[in-house]
Amino acid sequence: MTKTRILAALVMAPAVIAAVLLLPTGWLMLLSAVVFLAALWEWLRLADVEDALSRTILLACNLALMVALVWGSRSPHAGALPLFQLAVVLGVVWWLLALLWLRHYDFASRHDGNARVFKLAAGTAAVVPAWCALAVIHSSEPHGHRWLLLALLLVWAADSGAYFAGRKFGGRWFAGRKLAPRISPNKTLEGLIGGVALAMLVAVVGALVIGTPAAQLPAVILVAIFTVLFSVAGDLFESLLKRHVGMKDSGHLIPGHGGVLDRIDSVLAALPVFALGKIWLGF
Repeated sequence: MTKTRILAALVMAPAVIAAVLLLPTGWLMLLSAVVFLAALWEWLRLADVEDALSRTILLACNLALMVALVWGSRSPHAGALPLFQLAVVLGVVWWLLALLWLRHYDFASRHDGNARVFKLAAGTAAVVPAWCALAVIHSSEPHGHRWLLLALLLVWAADSGAYFAGRKFGGRWFAGRKLAPRISPNKTLEGLIGGVALAMLVAVVGALVIGTPAAQLPAVILVAIFTVLFSVAGDLFESLLKRHVGMKDSGHLIPGHGGVLDRIDSVLAALPVFALGKIWLGF
């Protein structure tokens, strides 16, 4: 399984990097919409929507929302995406609310209509703003494509750092306390610290490579910290949904990695936070 995961990652990572660095924003938005909607398809299954026709209709509604945002953000000024920026803010608000949801494990855990409505709304609130954030970051000037790549690298670094730090130091520093034992028993506080530490190193190096002035590095580091912490929340939230329905993976599309949602759950939470921080602090 590990070999399969590594081989799949070696294929996916260069493809993502090439798309971010080489494609114009419009084409990247189109390609990423396909990926994000595929993740939403799996989210709908986690929300107990088993009927394929119902899931197709719900997916079409979210696609229509994306199209409406593009149409409403038309502007003669290149890179001006006002509705997308509003969606980014709403996305961050949603993930703040998701933190409360994570604290109340049993909320919307029943397989009834009310729980399904909450999870369907959560799917739209997670996927659409993340897609908007991707467009906002990539279209920003200067070097928007590099900043988007850095945002993704932060998530990947945090995930890798958490994995190796958790295996090496898990249970040693905090008397065996887990990060969220009911949701993801394998995640440790030591792993979280290791993930944040590696991501901060990537943030500093990446910002310097992009050409960020030294005076702006503290702002980049601050945004990177919140980006990583929210990426962990995104991972935990998908784990919560999977535990509610008793599933190990959101899908089986990617060999060794599960579904599309399993691969981008952290990204969904990270991108709006990074985009808002970048806009707010002006780097």
